[in-house]
Amino acid sequence: MDAITGLSGSGPAYIFMIVDALADAGVKVGLSRKDALFLASQTILGSAKLLLETGSHPGPLKDSVTSPGGTAIAGLHTLEKGGLRTTLINAVEAATHRSKELGEIVMKNFTNGAAKP
Repeated sequence: MDAITGLSGSGPAYIFMIVDALADAGVKVGLSRKDALFLASQTILGSAKLLLETGSHPGPLKDSVTSPGGTAIAGLHTLEKGGLRTTLINAVEAATHRSKELGEIVMKNFTNGAAKP
């Protein structure tokens, strides 16, 4: 359960942060805040739907929208250089550990009589 909490329970916060960052980037390059937020949200939604509908691994899907010498590979290189994968993996791991700690605190309080009638 701790791993599920770390990934799926905390995951919406990670995605909201990613959408917020993408929207900020859109504003930085000249889009209105409203348009940037809409486009970032639709990008996440469309990508998630494609993953679920095709049942494909995300790697080949990423490759299918990445042209040699194109815009996506330039952006992906920047994400890799910035450590996005490692940061997301570390976030899920930290949330999983925190979920375990919180569970242990609850169980300790429960077994020490806090939950006795």
